[in-house]
Amino acid sequence: MRISIACPAALRADANHYAMVLGYGPADARTYGAASWQDAGGNLYACASLLVGASFTTVAQDTLTRPTWDADSIIDMAAANRAQAALVFSGAPVTAMPDKLTACVGDNALAVLAAMGLTRVEAEP
Repeated sequence: MRISIACPAALRADANHYAMVLGYGPADARTYGAASWQDAGGNLYACASLLVGASFTTVAQDTLTRPTWDADSIIDMAAANRAQAALVFSGAPVTAMPDKLTACVGDNALAVLAAMGLTRVEAEP
């Protein structure tokens, strides 16, 4: 299944730590980059879309644990937990929220982001 995620610009740092907890290594710290999507209120978002297995949504909402690859503790677990607490997950597109990490299921990432009320804009500097 494909999940598209809208991350408000202010939550990017926390969300990238969360992505590392759920991901495969330090490279996942770049999951949410430039905030190049905008809602009708002018709020900026960094977006990601990924193919995930059936258990991903359960794992993403379960108690977070430091992955074994993070022996040097580069993940800020408090930040990852803040991002997880801001997570809204939906099986269908819902409107992106400027204070939530909004994750929606859908095969066409661009269509899902549009249904979330987001449009592409010039990336912030």
